[in-house]
Amino acid sequence: MVIGQLGQSLDGRIATASGHSRYINRSGALEHLHRLRAEVDAVIVGVGTVIADNPLLTVRRIPGPNPARIILDPHNRTPDNALCLTDDGSRRLIFVTEPRPRAEGIELVQLPRGDSGFSPHAVLEALRERGMSRVLVEGGSVTLSRFLAARALDRMHLLVAPMIIGSGLTGLTLPPIIDLTSAMRVSATVYPLGGGDILVDCDLRAPWEGDHE
Repeated sequence: MVIGQLGQSLDGRIATASGHSRYINRSGALEHLHRLRAEVDAVIVGVGTVIADNPLLTVRRIPGPNPARIILDPHNRTPDNALCLTDDGSRRLIFVTEPRPRAEGIELVQLPRGDSGFSPHAVLEALRERGMSRVLVEGGSVTLSRFLAARALDRMHLLVAPMIIGSGLTGLTLPPIIDLTSAMRVSATVYPLGGGDILVDCDLRAPWEGDHE
């Protein structure tokens, strides 16, 4: 099971033009995110998210175990003092093309890099080989978009806040399509969360049963 998670505004923004994003979503959505972390074996982020946001990627808002923390970092740019590399007993893996020395306990996984980064399916296969089959792809937008475009996600959880930002960074950017017959139709269920946010649970494996007229 591979789940993608994206917190955004009503107009699909994940940050302002200056990159400010704390916090678009309120407590209900943040608690849901931490619940997702507690339910998976590993959480994936790209190195851009690590550098921009310096996330912990731990479970704090609810009881539960911390997942392994996975960083996709082709050029090995992750700062040694990144919070997600803190030694707290959870596994920490960095996917790279060329390894360099790291602190003891940090696992380096070497993969070839394509034109648009690591193959999502190759990343997931490497994690399965290491005993991690329940995976959360948490961010950022580039990493999540690549996994979605590669059809490497089983579900997508969109956490939508009642906020209109009007400009700024968008959550998903996929290759262009000619017409809507090529759009991804998904089966979706909407749930209210605390603070006015909503969860749109998208089942990407199920066929869409809507009106095609």
